[in-house]
Amino acid sequence: MSATVADTLAEARRRFIEAGVADPATDARLLVAGLLKLSPTELLTRSSERLSLEQAELIFKAVERRLGHEPVHRILGEREFYGLPLRLSVETLEPRPDTEILVDTVLAYLKDLAKVQDRLHILDMGTGTGAICLALLSECPEASGIGSDISADALRTARSNAERHGLQDRFQAVQSKWFESIQGSFHVIVSNPPYIASNVIHDLAPEVTKFDPVAALDGGPEGLDAYNAIAKDAARFMRPDGVVGLEIGYDQRNDVTAIFEAKGFKCLKSVKDYGQNDRVLVFALA
Repeated sequence: MSATVADTLAEARRRFIEAGVADPATDARLLVAGLLKLSPTELLTRSSERLSLEQAELIFKAVERRLGHEPVHRILGEREFYGLPLRLSVETLEPRPDTEILVDTVLAYLKDLAKVQDRLHILDMGTGTGAICLALLSECPEASGIGSDISADALRTARSNAERHGLQDRFQAVQSKWFESIQGSFHVIVSNPPYIASNVIHDLAPEVTKFDPVAALDGGPEGLDAYNAIAKDAARFMRPDGVVGLEIGYDQRNDVTAIFEAKGFKCLKSVKDYGQNDRVLVFALA
């Protein structure tokens, strides 16, 4: 007789606990619900239903992948960000909840600009899945945006995510290393760039080092290469009343502020993440 949903969930949780997975109950719940296409409520109300052999095999293989350190959302192939389910691919970073703080912060400036401007333009540099730009577009119908990335794979994924949420008419994917292939001027330039120092990447969890693209993590010797590149040219691509919104590493506030001040910017706002670490900076032309 085949196992029930509840049996399968319990077995996945047991194996994750045994292997020392950081959050075994959550990972088991997300994996089983995601693969069976069940909501959190359905996971409870349909817990006595029996799985087909195909479903059981699918979950067994997924559990093995998680035990090999592959993150749950990589296994499922998508992750929700700011209420938008987004497809992941090999060359995209998995969007993190802390990055939603960047969206919240920048969105406040966009809403203010929308009161006096009919059409707003956003540039999201290193767009990856398109997460930041698409979240802003979904909340701000007056805006259109460019998501730029050096990776063709990432841009295909971003386009697919834009289409999935009906945002393709206001979203353009552009292959570019920072500003090299960018044209136009923008009310908001936003980025969650690579900001981890090269020599500490190998110290990160295997879930990151084995499955996140290194290009989306490696910020150079001091983790500041991307901020230098953005600060160098941002003023030429900004509207006079525009802002630059950036995610930063927990210990980079002073360094990134100094980089932008040296290029004629002033820091308007600094925001902490859920762990009370510095996470977001907003700049305007001084």
